[in-house]
Amino acid sequence: MEEKQEQQEIFAMPRIGDAAPAFKAVTTQGEINFPADYSGSWVILFSHPADFTPVCTSEFMTFASMEDKFEEANCKLVGLSVDGLYSHIAWLRTIKEKIEYKGMKDIEVTFPLIEDISMEVAKKYGMIQPGEATTKAVRAVFFIDPQGIVRTIIYYPLSLGRNFDELHRVLIALQTADEFGVATPADWRPGDDVIVPPAGSCGTANDRMDSKDEEMTCYDWFFCTKKLDKETVLKAVLKK
Repeated sequence: MEEKQEQQEIFAMPRIGDAAPAFKAVTTQGEINFPADYSGSWVILFSHPADFTPVCTSEFMTFASMEDKFEEANCKLVGLSVDGLYSHIAWLRTIKEKIEYKGMKDIEVTFPLIEDISMEVAKKYGMIQPGEATTKAVRAVFFIDPQGIVRTIIYYPLSLGRNFDELHRVLIALQTADEFGVATPADWRPGDDVIVPPAGSCGTANDRMDSKDEEMTCYDWFFCTKKLDKETVLKAVLKK
């Protein structure tokens, strides 16, 4: 029974739409109270398996080089692994002083990296997957909105590095959906048409099909799109 309860604890994870589990932690940038310290901002909370590993190094360099791009979209970055604080500091110093990769060099990681030796935070977020490893966090990514709600979860195995263009695209798409009350189709990027939600009590299927709105195209009663230009999207979701 105890073993079963432990496995349930390890696999427990918040779901999309849940409040992000709260915790306090020591990081490379001081103590944080999460998610309260980030109220009003989007946050990407992500885990990596271990310091001083090659895939993680490539990811941290990429995140750090894109930090301004995420910040422009009102999004903070928070990393986590089950290593200790001094290991974190030594690894990040090594990245800055010694690693040059894909044109990135002298990269300084200024966002917080959580010390989680006890695996308390990793377990709260289901970042420990025993099928992969019992002592390493998989590459989890949690998008948390300004109200502290989990909006998107993406998991990668230990061997697979993340696609950072996709992480940024997801952030902008979530903000666009919120701002304009729309949905985004497959492979959507700013400037592409967006999906108009199906008619509710204020309209009917025929209303949508017969609409004179020149900006809207209906392929059938359940599938209508409208134009939303790139400038309008970026003006709404990026900081002035």
